[in-house]
Amino acid sequence: MKMKKTYLIALAAGIFATGWAAADTVLFEQNFNALPAGPMPKEFLALAGEFSVAVEGAEHVLELPGAPLDTFGVLFGPSNDQPCSLTARFYGTKQGRKFPTFGLSLRGAGGFRLQVSPGKGQLEIYKGDEPLVGVPFTWASGSWTWLRLTMRKQAPGWVLEGRAWAEGGTAPAEPQVRWESAAEGTAGRAALWGSPYSGTPIWFDDLLWSAQ
Repeated sequence: MKMKKTYLIALAAGIFATGWAAADTVLFEQNFNALPAGPMPKEFLALAGEFSVAVEGAEHVLELPGAPLDTFGVLFGPSNDQPCSLTARFYGTKQGRKFPTFGLSLRGAGGFRLQVSPGKGQLEIYKGDEPLVGVPFTWASGSWTWLRLTMRKQAPGWVLEGRAWAEGGTAPAEPQVRWESAAEGTAGRAALWGSPYSGTPIWFDDLLWSAQ
């Protein structure tokens, strides 16, 4: 895995590429650097799955093991119903024709999820477990992938915008996938999701959730 300085460079590039202001209010931030291997910090709540902090060389990450083969999620941060943007990076590997899936979401366990689905070759937006829209996306096994999900207010409802890019690259200036929802929705926490269908662990790192 790459060192944390790569994270800082990539995040800075993503901020300037998308106009993400440094003055935005940080709702939650965690890079796991100060945490030893072992249980998750108390601000995380596993919906299912044996999530834990893992240490790999100089990197500290949140890890979802490669078994059992199902979909697992973990909630974090405060309940929020305001415009916001959530960014994190993800690492997984394929085994033959078996691929993991991974993503992040806003507005609670049943909220809006931005998901990379390598088996489909798509970047998708979900509402709960229901796929809403997807676009072609090429995922690279054995490397970090950044995801950013943004919720912007419109009348009526919300606009969901999703971006994905490889470690060392720059966040796209325009969202690759977009969905409009006329519903006002309810407040909820942010979440990370993983499905280790390849039988190998999924790593999560560098969470940053900001109100806009």
